[in-house]
Amino acid sequence: MGRLSRLRAALDERLTPFTGSVRHKLLTLVLAPLLLGVPALLLIVWYWGTQGYNQLLINKVSADLGTARQVFDRMQTTVGDGLTALAASHRLALALERPEDSGLTVLLSETARRQGFDFLLLLDPQGRVRAGARSAGADRSGWAVVRSALDGNGTHGLDVLAPEQLAAIDPALPPRVVIPLVPTRNAASTARVVEDRALTIHAAVPIVGLGGELLGVLEGGVLLNGSQAIVDRINTVVYQEASLPLGSQGTATLFLDDTRIATNVRLFEGERALGTRASAAVYRRVMDEGRVWLGSAFVVDDIYVSGYEPLLDTEGRRIGMLYVGFLEAPLQEALYRAMAGLFLAFLVVSGLGTLADLRFAQSIFRPLERMNRVIATIEAGDETARAGPILSRDELGRLSRAFDQLLDSLAARRLELQRSAEDLDRKVAERTAELECANATLQQASRQLVMSEKLAAIGQLTAGVAHEINNPVAVIQGNLDLLREVLGDAADPVRDEIRLIDEQTRRIQTIIAKLLQFARPGDFAGQAEPIDLNAVVFDCLLLTRHTMGRRRITVETDLASKVLVEISRGELQQVLINLMVNAVQAMPDGGTLTMETRDTLFPEDDEEGVVLSVHDTGHGIAADHLRRVFDPFFTTKKSEGTGLGLSISFAIVQRQGGHITVESQPGVRTTFTVALRRKARFADPPGEAAPPSALFG
Repeated sequence: MGRLSRLRAALDERLTPFTGSVRHKLLTLVLAPLLLGVPALLLIVWYWGTQGYNQLLINKVSADLGTARQVFDRMQTTVGDGLTALAASHRLALALERPEDSGLTVLLSETARRQGFDFLLLLDPQGRVRAGARSAGADRSGWAVVRSALDGNGTHGLDVLAPEQLAAIDPALPPRVVIPLVPTRNAASTARVVEDRALTIHAAVPIVGLGGELLGVLEGGVLLNGSQAIVDRINTVVYQEASLPLGSQGTATLFLDDTRIATNVRLFEGERALGTRASAAVYRRVMDEGRVWLGSAFVVDDIYVSGYEPLLDTEGRRIGMLYVGFLEAPLQEALYRAMAGLFLAFLVVSGLGTLADLRFAQSIFRPLERMNRVIATIEAGDETARAGPILSRDELGRLSRAFDQLLDSLAARRLELQRSAEDLDRKVAERTAELECANATLQQASRQLVMSEKLAAIGQLTAGVAHEINNPVAVIQGNLDLLREVLGDAADPVRDEIRLIDEQTRRIQTIIAKLLQFARPGDFAGQAEPIDLNAVVFDCLLLTRHTMGRRRITVETDLASKVLVEISRGELQQVLINLMVNAVQAMPDGGTLTMETRDTLFPEDDEEGVVLSVHDTGHGIAADHLRRVFDPFFTTKKSEGTGLGLSISFAIVQRQGGHITVESQPGVRTTFTVALRRKARFADPPGEAAPPSALFG
């Protein structure tokens, strides 16, 4: 124990110059962080910087892979949409009605060439080839997309077609997909020398007749082997100009199994790396384990920050990979340069700081010690303590004097803060009162705004009343004019006209109810009943025939519908007269009004209904007006009408569960089409549904 005590005493004696001196302690505290902390900080910055930068690259390639997948999915959807459009086309329907298949073959060939299909087949309802392939009658129902289409559901996806399957469709297809395999470093060994299978965007859609029966199936495919347009499109979307800094280069690739069948990765002299293969590590993770690869990977001849994900066929099997990535070397070089510059800056600053500490340490201690004593005195409770006069004229001398001034200022500010706190409490109370007053004003303004909207609604309803009265009054006036010309003592020649005048007079009495019907159709709707649309068309033509006669309008009818529709007869008459009068007004110099009806099925629920088309050969509707024709108060007839006729008609038809649309070629033809259900499905009032312009768009 004695010896240990002696050693401790000797150590304390040697350390006394350092532990007992403020100067030495200060130098030790200042220099220790510079000499020990800076290297540690540099190592931490290096580790966090590289880790964060690598994670940033992985996050970017992950986002790029997601974008590439979306683009590739949209391309597949486009193929399916092309088949759907052909299946619903009138030209295909006509070709199916002909007994010979030559027209179908021509149609399929032209469509395939126009839409970019490498093959396009027409199958019968049992899934056998009817047209489009050399092997007519072959059974195609073994493909998942075909089975789905035979069940009535169009679908699309990826499939792998073997050479014999391609040859069965067209002998010219197998040579187009052959890609020689190129020996690739880090790839798994294989005995294969060529890839002769085809990765294909495969789609099939049903062809359904008017009665809902299956007429056949359209099957089409786009071969991806060697399809550079697809990977170039993906690469263009994912890696837009300037999206990769520092000279890095983005690439995209489609793999069949582990073979690049479409890529913009380059080998040499600008040649694409078709036939090269993915590394064995990537293949095991993506194809064997079914997981996404995100990180650095060897690609052909360089390291890329890469993203791979498996591609599944329509049966859910892994058949290939989708890849995007960019060169890692330019980004790593930039990171190393930035880190080196940062380290150099740290070292320079540390060295300069050490020199400055050593140079100016002598003048620091005395003023600091005096200020330290003042702080201790103030902490003890004497707030009047000050450092006092000091002879030093350097920064520390000024600091000491400023320290005293600061203490004086703090004492004065303490008093000011007390007064300010009292003033703040008063101002908070005043501001609270002002906010309460402003809130009351806002509530009053809100009530005024609601009242203004109600007044505007009343104005709209009043305009609707005026508009709806015009048509019945016009009919009454036309028939009265005829009575004056024709009636003498005998009333037989105009007996029907007298009856019509009575009907229109009663119709005037219901106009107010129709106005309320536009605002609240559920409360004020007319009595719905099964109506023969053709009979109502004849009545409306009789009501308006004299107006048409004066304008030299020729009327043509093709009334082929047989289904009765559930709607109020008066409301239906109101809609048809609106459309007829608008058509007549669009033909001031004469023309042809065509009324057509036909039975139909509503596609959303296959319910029966009737479609009415009103065609006129008038001046048409301008394109910028076409989307607004059903909006309330929109009209191009500045001197007549209020712009409510079509919006009211729209509300009547929509409430019944039907719909009304318009097509127009200015100067050629305008067609309004009204679709009505056999059994009405009364919709919400217009105030709760979307506005006409939104529904029309």
